[in-house]
Amino acid sequence: MFVLPFILSAALAPFVLGQDDTPLQIQAIEAHFNNSGIVPTLLSTFAPTAVFTLAFQGSGNIQPGQAFTDNSKVAPTPNLTLTGGTYNAGDLFTLAMVDAGPVGSAEDSQTRHWLVNGVTVTGDKAPFTVSTDNATAITEYAGPAPPPGSGPHRYVVLLYSQPSDFQAPDGLNTANVGVSTFDFPSYVQSTHLGALVAGTYFTVEAGTASVSLSATQPVVTSTLPAASSTSGSSSPSSPSTTPTQGGNGSSGNSGSNQGSSAPVTRAISWTAVMAGIAAIVIFN
Repeated sequence: MFVLPFILSAALAPFVLGQDDTPLQIQAIEAHFNNSGIVPTLLSTFAPTAVFTLAFQGSGNIQPGQAFTDNSKVAPTPNLTLTGGTYNAGDLFTLAMVDAGPVGSAEDSQTRHWLVNGVTVTGDKAPFTVSTDNATAITEYAGPAPPPGSGPHRYVVLLYSQPSDFQAPDGLNTANVGVSTFDFPSYVQSTHLGALVAGTYFTVEAGTASVSLSATQPVVTSTLPAASSTSGSSSPSSPSTTPTQGGNGSSGNSGSNQGSSAPVTRAISWTAVMAGIAAIVIFN
């Protein structure tokens, strides 16, 4: 009987260990972008191939749609990592962060808070580091500062593949250009940036909204197609929530710590369970 635990563990291990939740995380962030109106008001489509992890000193990793009312929490330049995708030493990327305004706004221009050309991705395995060390910072990172009473602004961080023949437009082709408004979709189109690699967003609100705001729907990761796989079905999980426009604060609300594309715990498949039962029967 002493071999039984080993046999049972061997039967169950493939279904408990080594789960790759990257596809689920990608589907979750796609749902966040749709539910928050970033698609289609800022981006016509959004099909990332990797998952962004955005981390601020003192605030830790930021979940998609995480809400803040204290902009000092997101004032430092964040660290960025990627999970998913493959990258070569010579690959270059363009990194941008823009203010897409509150949900429901359809503005012709966006405030540019960060724009860097010639970004690289380093590391032998995930999580890969998004490095701006040898890049050209057209606009250095500038923390959010939404107008008081204007509601939660969506700050969208995006990474695009940068082609070898990339040419920055006049006015945005030298370093140290200050924060200003520009037409971000036109910038992407006119510079012929390549595929969108990854994206995420968070919200910042100053004061209490004095305007009528559109609400958003939560993202429930357990309902996404990738939550089920051939080796097992997903177990119920807490909703991964995009905050409503009335939500605020960086903790204690749906947009703070639950607005997540974090891995979903998966149930052990019935195949593994039946294998374990068979082992018990045989050795009894």
